[in-house]
Amino acid sequence: MLSDIEIAQRAELKPIREIAEKIGIPPEDVENYGQYKAKISLKFTKAVEDRQEGRLILVTAISPTPAGEGKTTTTVGLGQALAQLDKKVMICLREPSLGPCMGIKGGAAGGGYSQVVPMEDINLHFTGDLHAITAAHNLLAAMTDNHIQQGNELQIDPRRVVWNRVMDMNDRALRHIVIGLGGHADGVPREGSFDITVASEIMAILCLASSVKDMKERFARIIIGYTYDNQPIRAGDIHAEGAMTALMKDALKPNLVQTLEHVPAFIHGGPFANIAHGCNSVIATKTALHLAEYVVTEAGFGADLGA
Repeated sequence: MLSDIEIAQRAELKPIREIAEKIGIPPEDVENYGQYKAKISLKFTKAVEDRQEGRLILVTAISPTPAGEGKTTTTVGLGQALAQLDKKVMICLREPSLGPCMGIKGGAAGGGYSQVVPMEDINLHFTGDLHAITAAHNLLAAMTDNHIQQGNELQIDPRRVVWNRVMDMNDRALRHIVIGLGGHADGVPREGSFDITVASEIMAILCLASSVKDMKERFARIIIGYTYDNQPIRAGDIHAEGAMTALMKDALKPNLVQTLEHVPAFIHGGPFANIAHGCNSVIATKTALHLAEYVVTEAGFGADLGA
């Protein structure tokens, strides 16, 4: 029996513009990332909002399995089965994280003959969304520490900074750290930590935002810490939301790929279900519902969390 990666590497993919054309996305709204991946313009996602919506099918589990396996394979398989019945169908999945991919869980693009492709690209850097989230998140962290260093006009209590740093990798050595060592030029010493990128509030906001403007407004409301008298300080107070939005302007566009049987699939966003809503972006799902009769999506973890 062929392994998942052998099946994926033997697949004959269709050009992504051909996949887009199948669901009515014009070439001018398809931003190619190579031959087999693309982002869809926000102009197009806005233009289809008044169209009638198809039906949404949610694949979930009663409770999470230890390695989280099964739902993506079922989602892709069900989508391909509906396509075989001549239904106009799309699949909506969350983006894999490099942490689990390089860890015990492995990739998150399905399995066997129920996979989304190009599998390696999707599991690794894809279109750079997670890198953009990492950069935007850490920009806010850097601006927070810089504000404290440059006089701390807002009176942020270094002991009450709640905005950690992130990276898209499992690295237990960075879970609890001390930053700002080395003297005056290197910042104010305080305790800090790293989370994994998909646990970032930036990821949750990406998946809930309806537009660039909405995303920017949500960024401004992020609480980064508290003052010495316990008043909340937000990203907007240090004027970080504009630069964060600039880093995220392309990440908000849904990513289009295909299954092994050439069913169109949006793979966009994916916050962990134990800290957020645990599924792909609202903008991708809503756009798909305006393009297809049936949209098959999945809930992260299980019905007790991601659904």
